Amino acid sequence: MLHIATVHWKSDRWVDIQLRYLQAHIRQPFKVYAFLNDVPGHHRSKYFYSSTEAIGWHPIKLNLLADMAVLHSTDPDDLLMFIDGDAFPVGDVMSFALDKLREYPLVAIQRLENAGDRQPHPCFCLTTVGFWKQIEGDWKSGYRWKNRYGTLVTDVGANLLKKLEDRKVQWYPMVRSNRRNLHPVFFGLYADLIYHHGAGFREPASRSDLFDRLSLVSVTRATLRLVNLGLARRVYDKMLTKDARHRERVEMSQRVFDSIQQDPDFYRFFQEPEATSLPDDPRSRSESQSTQSS
Repeated sequence: MLHIATVHWKSDRWVDIQLRYLQAHIRQPFKVYAFLNDVPGHHRSKYFYSSTEAIGWHPIKLNLLADMAVLHSTDPDDLLMFIDGDAFPVGDVMSFALDKLREYPLVAIQRLENAGDRQPHPCFCLTTVGFWKQIEGDWKSGYRWKNRYGTLVTDVGANLLKKLEDRKVQWYPMVRSNRRNLHPVFFGLYADLIYHHGAGFREPASRSDLFDRLSLVSVTRATLRLVNLGLARRVYDKMLTKDARHRERVEMSQRVFDSIQQDPDFYRFFQEPEATSLPDDPRSRSESQSTQSS
């Protein structure tokens, strides 16, 4: 049996999309356990187990869902999958992951593109119930590492990384496989088998954006101390540019989401190396083809 844990936060926009892709690409029996915070109540019946408790911290919800899966498992060899609400398989990920589990006890996405994050990430992680219990798996942050900026950071999955490192356990990282990138962090394919939208339940901002903002703030403070109007103007212009890029990312995120809703093969766009623009609305393509054929 496969037990799947997922979290949806203040939106139901990904619920049916994720369930549809799970049904399409997982060919073994599975049960889905979900946290549905501020999600319309009629969705609860779509899950084997769901909770609407007002818990805000993402890793706590994942840990609680894992506890529920362990409780309902009858075999330590049962599979335990964690997957973000805005992530889903676009290929036969189970065959791939089960093959890796012959050699590694845990397979997970590793988001090196996000300023060098090296921990297992819950946008996709697969292990066994027995291994999760053995290491007392924990998605909370706490353990820290240096990112590519040389700064000590922590994030969801940090304590899981520490447990693996303390036990000298090797795990298999699934890394970004995009051959076309609309953004260096968001809209990611991993091993060409998992799609992760990124920031699917909030406005998109990456760790790299955070460090850029911090540097801008420090420069701005220095500018105010120096009362250098020329420098202040340049910093202000740079901030406006950052805001414009942020708005562009929000619009891009919506356009990709629209493509996901309209085209079940949307992900092939990210597997092709040439063009850099978003795919056309498939409905427009169909209309165009109908016009040409007539």
